[in-house]
Formats: sequence, structure tokens, C-alpha cells
Amino acid sequence: MSRKLEVVSSAGGVWHALRTEAEATARQEPALASMLNGVILRHEGLAQALSFQLARKIGEEGVTALTAREFCDEAYAADPSIVQAAALDLQAVFERDPAVRGYLQAFLFYKGFLSLQVHRVAHWLWGQGREMMALHLQSRTSELFQVDIHPAARIGSGVFVDHATGVVIGETAVVGDNVSMLHAVTLGGTGAQRGDRHPKIGDGVLLGAGAKVLGNIRIGDYAKIASGSVVLKDVPPGCTAAGVPARLVNCAKAEEPARTMDHTVPDILDFVI
Repeated sequence: MSRKLEVVSSAGGVWHALRTEAEATARQEPALASMLNGVILRHEGLAQALSFQLARKIGEEGVTALTAREFCDEAYAADPSIVQAAALDLQAVFERDPAVRGYLQAFLFYKGFLSLQVHRVAHWLWGQGREMMALHLQSRTSELFQVDIHPAARIGSGVFVDHATGVVIGETAVVGDNVSMLHAVTLGGTGAQRGDRHPKIGDGVLLGAGAKVLGNIRIGDYAKIASGSVVLKDVPPGCTAAGVPARLVNCAKAEEPARTMDHTVPDILDFVI
């Protein structure tokens, strides 16, 4: 399938694009038709298809797919913004990943997208006081996708988690809107202290592969953290930080690095953060 789709602007638009792709793929690959019908084509909207897709992934002997689908549906009915966030996450994958051919590919196969959607349901359960079920979903996500996000962590919309293997996000972490991160990113603490101990990531931030952001620090809007860096102090908005420990290498305002996915790093300046 060639990359000809346009980015759409609503959950309804994403759903229409997803169905169109599924119908075309079912004709092209008859062996996938039954799966595509079950996951997408027999449903009435994005919420129903998403709950089915997540349930078939996370269901197991202890908590069956039927039970998992019930609490996904409950979450979406109680808070429709969860589905809208999923639509924006799907758009983010299409906008920022040059390897993706459409929305269907990410919806079916991308563990960064899928793990994030399981987290959104787990976060809702956590807020309802259903902490053990939320922690169960965290555990299943770690087992299935090698992504470990504490259900209390707060994550905005339009978030792109590319490749995703090894991503760890701690309990008190906050991730803003339109953030992009690659595999092996850690948003962690610096010790065994309790309380507010994890990073706060601003809007539009790009976190390169293997970046470690540790402690209750702030990464400002539209900052860039270079691959493999270890960040232990605040990074101002629009700045690039690189190295171990990280140093500021540029503070010229970047044009939304999370959207451009530009991982290049300019010459290092003579000061540390």
C-alpha cells in the first residue's frame, strides 16, 4: 500500500480511513479478511474496534478478553476523550513515521501505539480506585510489548512511541501533548525516595533512542533530548541536550522537533545543565 492517505482531524475521520484501508486490505489479502472483519469491519466506530483490538491482545486465562473488553468499553463510555486521544496518537504515527503506510498498520501491529492505548485504560482504572486491575494491565503490557508505564503516569495526546521496546515511564511522570519518543527511553527516578520523583515532559518534546531523563525535573516545551543522553537537570524550552551527563548544545527555537523527528545535534556549547 502506498503512502497516499491524508492526515485527518477527528476520531470519526480516523475511523473512516481505518475502515477504508481494512476493506482494501481484505480484498488484497484474503487470508487476513477474517481477522480484519473481526477487529475492524464489523464494528460501528473507533471505540468499539479499539476495545476489541486491545482485549484480544491483553486477554488471558486470568482476565479473559471478554472481561478486558468490558472495562475498555466502560472507560471509553465514561471518558470519550480517551478515544479522541487514541485517534490523535494514530495520526501522530502516520505523520511522523516514514515507514508507516497508513492507519491500519499501526492499529494492528505497532506496539508503541497499542501499549499506549492499554495505558490509557489502565490510567482511567487507576483514577477510579481500581488499582490492582490497573497494575494488572501494566504487567500485561510489559509482558506483551516490553513497555512498562505505571498506570498513574499522565500522558497527553498525539504521542508517538516509535519501536517502543524498553520504554519505562514512572508513577509520577507527566508527558505533554505531541511528544515523540523512541525505544529504550526511561522517565525514571534517581533513588528510592517516594512522592513526586519523576520527570515532567513538556509539549512537543523529542526524546531520542535510549535517552534517560531522571528525577523530578522539567523538560521544556519543544526541547530535544539526544539519543543515549542522561538528563539530571531541567532543560529549558526549545533547547537540545546531549551527552552523559547531558549538556545544552543549542537553545535556538526548534520547529516542533517531535513532529519533524530531527535527531541531529549541533555543535556543543561550553556550558552544562
